[in-house]
Amino acid sequence: MHKCLSKFIHRKQRWFRYSLARTYQVISSAPVDELWRTVVDLADVSWHPILSSTNVPCGVVPKPGLIYQAVTRLGPIPVRIFVEMVRPGELLSVRVIAIPGIEERVTYRVESTVCGNCISYSVTLKGWLSPLVWSFSRPYAAKVAAALAAAAEKAADGLPRVANKPKNSFEF
Repeated sequence: MHKCLSKFIHRKQRWFRYSLARTYQVISSAPVDELWRTVVDLADVSWHPILSSTNVPCGVVPKPGLIYQAVTRLGPIPVRIFVEMVRPGELLSVRVIAIPGIEERVTYRVESTVCGNCISYSVTLKGWLSPLVWSFSRPYAAKVAAALAAAAEKAADGLPRVANKPKNSFEF
């Protein structure tokens, strides 16, 4: 009897586990360095359609183990964000801890391609509340990569350009 009951409970637990994953990619004309600078500037999330502000001081470089708080635009819901992995110039992976019953992992990836520079935003939701949270956050998540690329292009346009000098010129 006990063995049969444990199988039933085990099956019930598996039934409530959901996992949703989605990746959004955008090709940008901004340089890879500017895209990366925009991703790792944790204090300025003005481009982000879901987050409105963070408690990170300006100039903090994300490193694995860093935990900070952010407030969402959807409501005054404070969320904690844990930096899991950083590969400078390539990848930033964070875990969002908002409410029990949901686990969200977000990965930003920057890479140079033949067509231009690509920024990808991957979201993975796990937990029994993931279908409900996904239904609310999906329209906003679809805009994150495009908003990031637009912010990096705007910042790249605002930078002073350095004129290239011919290689054979001599200065006296």
